[in-house]
Amino acid sequence: LLRQKEYPKGEFTLAFLGYGPESENPALELTYNWGKDSYEVGTGFGHIAINVEDVYKAVEVAKTKGAQVTREAGPMSAGTTIVGFLKDPDGYEIELLSKKF
Repeated sequence: LLRQKEYPKGEFTLAFLGYGPESENPALELTYNWGKDSYEVGTGFGHIAINVEDVYKAVEVAKTKGAQVTREAGPMSAGTTIVGFLKDPDGYEIELLSKKF
């Protein structure tokens, strides 16, 4: 476990698994949603997240390339991290975020 953060306002906890510094190595993010009696299993895949220097700029560049933006860049509703979401050509979501490790 690299780190864990609770978001009381959003009623969820994030846990990050991996090895070595996150600035140099990939990490797996697991989400626990508080108060859920059951989960729909689905495919087991939510989305991939990519850390970028400037989310606002990255989303604008993606738009010029024809990307489908599903959430404009801005702060998360339960925190201060800046995020934006796109869909790839197969319909999978890609999260862009600016996080300093």
